[in-house]
Order: sequence, then structure tokens, then C-alpha cells
Amino acid sequence: MMRDKTFHPRLTRLTAIILVLAVTMMTGCTAIQSTETSAGSVQTEGQSAPPSDQGAPVKYSSSFTSSFDTVITLIGYANSQAEFDRWADLAESEFQKLHQLFDIYHEYPGIHNLMTVNNQAGKGPVQVDAKILDLIEFYLDNDRLAPGKVSPSLGSVLRIWHDHREAAESGQATVPNLADLQAAARHIDPSTLKIDRQASTLELTDPEVRLDVGAVAKGYATEIVARLLQSQGMASGIISAGGSNVRLIGKPADPSRETWAIGIQNPFVSMLIPEGQSVDVIQTNDTSIVTSGDYQRYYLVDGVVYHHLIDPDTLMPANHQRAVTIVTPDSGLADYLSTAVFLLPYEDGRKLVESLPDCEALWIFQDGSMKATDGLISLLKDKAQGNAKDMAEALAK
Repeated sequence: MMRDKTFHPRLTRLTAIILVLAVTMMTGCTAIQSTETSAGSVQTEGQSAPPSDQGAPVKYSSSFTSSFDTVITLIGYANSQAEFDRWADLAESEFQKLHQLFDIYHEYPGIHNLMTVNNQAGKGPVQVDAKILDLIEFYLDNDRLAPGKVSPSLGSVLRIWHDHREAAESGQATVPNLADLQAAARHIDPSTLKIDRQASTLELTDPEVRLDVGAVAKGYATEIVARLLQSQGMASGIISAGGSNVRLIGKPADPSRETWAIGIQNPFVSMLIPEGQSVDVIQTNDTSIVTSGDYQRYYLVDGVVYHHLIDPDTLMPANHQRAVTIVTPDSGLADYLSTAVFLLPYEDGRKLVESLPDCEALWIFQDGSMKATDGLISLLKDKAQGNAKDMAEALAK
């Protein structure tokens, strides 16, 4: 069951479901296209008709909402319904375990999770599951890529913005007081996080520091689940975690198709328009596609949009671009980079992306123009030639 509270402010807003999925198959096959229901969830069409070749894998799909307060869809080619159901059950169970470990808003019986650690800030070390330590170390190890921009210790600042977004949903839309944000920013030092691997403990030595892992947790969890499914025999499939995190496993197990095709959401298009929302389509296999955008979770004050992607240098939402899509094999790294690159000016973000192996990106700017790295242009159906704003205006006519 989807919980009433959001797991983290980066997660999907009911009135603005994030990026991607028109997940469509290549070469004229029936689309597996996401649709928005009245409740704001994403649903996927059922399995395709069995291939004509006896014994060939069949495409199945399943969705659940038990983790990360978003719709997670699994699509896979399997030899039988029973085989796919085993994978789907395994994916749902693992996502739920990771959700509970990384949750900063709820505690669960018998589990010391990140909310437990936050509640014990300044009171000594807390024994936690190794996966929590792995996630925190993942953040710290990658901080060299965009120092200070994406940190697990930004929770004191991000919680203020989260509370204001929650209040806005109740009709009380206000901008946080800068003095309050600055006071919270005095407690975001990652050096106050102490990890003891031997004892499997995590300690916050500053009682005012709060952990918030929403910038990476969903993608990080998706990568864990993808590798688990691969170890259990899945060779062809897709995990879509809320639409903004898409992990491709292998290639389509259909000899008529060479690649998966993933649509990139147009940030200028109303979510009430059911189709035609993609600005372009990425044609690729066995990689991750993650988008961060200012249209994913936000509220308005006097006509000004205040979204969830907060720059720790300014303590305000970043406004360099409207959306950034990252394509790289590891879904956790893709999630990290989509946030980091969104928070950076275009020139700095592009320099970062081009410094990394097997990493590509696409930017959509406020005027609707798009830019992409050369490697990604080669994977795009329309080569990022259009203007997203013009496309949206044409759809609205």
C-alpha cells in the first residue's frame, strides 16, 4: 500500500508524474506505454502475445506501489508466467527492504533505519544494516565529482523545504525564511558522519545533522534489484522506478528488435495530455536512464515555481536548466549525477559528464532548447534537434 507521507521530497508528485515512460519497443511493436490514472499512478499494459516460435521468451509486466512511494514497474521476457512471477516477487521484496532501510520519515519494527539514525543524532553510534553503510559510503566516495552538491548530510536544509511543500499542498504556500535555511546549513558537514564497518555502526556526532538520501536512494536501490534479478536469470527486461529511474537489463529478447526505446518527458507538456510527451527517444540497451527536472516535485508562490532540487550553495532551487537526463550503466551513479549536473551550470555539468567513462547526458533549458553529448546524440531517434517548448505549444493547439 502506498503510504500517506512521501519517503523523500525527490519522489513523485501526484500532479506532476516525472519523466520518462513511454517505454516503447523498437520496430513497430505494440507500445508498452505508461499512462497516468486519476490517482497519479503509472500503469503498464499486460504481456504481449506469445511469439510464434515455440519456446521463445514471452514479455510480461508487473507493477507495485509498496516501495519508495512511487509506482515501480517490472517488464521482462521469461519462459513462463511462473518464472516472471518469481522475479517480480523478488524485486518487490528487495525494493521494500531497501525502502524501509533508507526511509527517513518512518521507523519499522526490528529495523534500525535512517530515521533511527537521525533520531539518535548526537547520542552515539547506531548499529545498522551494511546496506545503509554502503549507501552512505557511495555518497562520500562520489563527492569528488561535484564537491558538496549531493551529500547525505543535507537533511536539515532539505527538511525545511519538504515541510514547506507539504504545507503548500494544504493551501499554505510560503517560501522558507533565508535565516532559517542558513541556520540549518550550519549543520550539513559530512565529516560529522562516522562509520565503523567492524561494528556496523553509523553515528552523527552533531545532534543537529540530519541524513537525507533521496537524491540517490531510488536509483541506488534500482541497481541493487537489477543485479539481483540478473543473478536469478533475468537477461532481458526493464525496471522503471517512478518513471524517472529506468534500468535496462540486456536487450529485448525478440529477434526483430535491436534496442529498447525510452521516451524523454517534455517538461513543458501538461501531464493531463496522455500521449506525445516525449521530446526524443533513447534507443539503447543494458544501461540506466535517470532524469532530474524542475517539474517533478514543486509548488508555487505568487506564480514562482519552487522545486525540490536545492543547491546547497544558495540554499534555493537551482535554475540552470529545466531537466537533465543521464545515461550510464549504474543506476545509482546515474541518479547521483542527474542531481549533481542539474545543480551545476551547463558548462560545468557538461565538463563533468564528459570527464567520465560511459556517461552521456541531455539538457533541456528554460527556452525549450536542448543539448546533448555526442555519444547520446548517436542514441537519440531525433538527435535532440527539436525545441521542447515549441513541441508543447503544438500539442496544446
